[in-house]
Amino acid sequence: MEPVKDLKITKSTSVDQIIQGMKDGGGFSSKHLAIGIDVLESMMKDANSLNFLSFTADIVATGTRGVLKDMLKNNMFDVVLTTCGTLDHDIARCFKDYYEGTFQADDAELAKEGINRLGNVFIPNDSYGTIIEEKMMDWLRDIQNERKEISTHELCWEIGKRLDEDSILYWCWKNKIPVIVPGITDGSVGYQIWQFAQDKEFRINLLKDEKLLSDMVWNAKRSGALMIGGGISKHHVIWWNQFKHGLDYAVYISTAVEYDGSMSGARLKEAVSWGKIKPEAKYSHIDGDATVLLPIVYSSLLQRE
Repeated sequence: MEPVKDLKITKSTSVDQIIQGMKDGGGFSSKHLAIGIDVLESMMKDANSLNFLSFTADIVATGTRGVLKDMLKNNMFDVVLTTCGTLDHDIARCFKDYYEGTFQADDAELAKEGINRLGNVFIPNDSYGTIIEEKMMDWLRDIQNERKEISTHELCWEIGKRLDEDSILYWCWKNKIPVIVPGITDGSVGYQIWQFAQDKEFRINLLKDEKLLSDMVWNAKRSGALMIGGGISKHHVIWWNQFKHGLDYAVYISTAVEYDGSMSGARLKEAVSWGKIKPEAKYSHIDGDATVLLPIVYSSLLQRE
């Protein structure tokens, strides 16, 4: 039984000092956040740990893209699992702007004006589908001249080397961090690939991605993961790690609920029953919005280097 201690914050208090105070503050989700950052610190300092980052595409439409980019620029992770929308937003935002909006907007009016709403982010058609189609068709022609078949991680590197330094994919290419997209056809980039392949010899080889994951997992002494949001990205991480008897480190950030039995809402302790996380693993489930929490997580980790 340890006493709950009050947080003490002054003008000079750093983000990490606040996080350290949360350990003794016993304050609901703040305690989980503090524990989670400790887990990530241990994971990143473990030279024998294969470290995964998974996230859903929505946060790439926000300023949080910059945090993801910097984490990968700084080689904090060895492999990325994400959705096709990440490619969409990362490409589009290298060439066009997204805009601040509101959840209370009149969506019928936005549709008339050619503006798509993603939460409180406004995305004009010219900033999304139009620019992605233009760029992808040019790039696919170049890629197809050199190879007729490609995995998603190879495709992401091909895209990354054509983008600027503000891009997530650029730094994954630069640092040779594989970006694997199991649901590659579920987005604008995937649609462009499908359309391109209708009259050309060009195919995506998903099994090559799975072979890469298999080789990485089977050769890993330990493994860890930061999983942001749920769905296929999260599940693909824990699915492959069951073949090495589970993750050794795991942190999950989500707003999803558990009661409906969904992958997005499932707590990490549920994965222990499947052998996807080791019973003795260090792990923390953090309830909350990743656009609020991830900048705090990253800042705290930087201050511990």
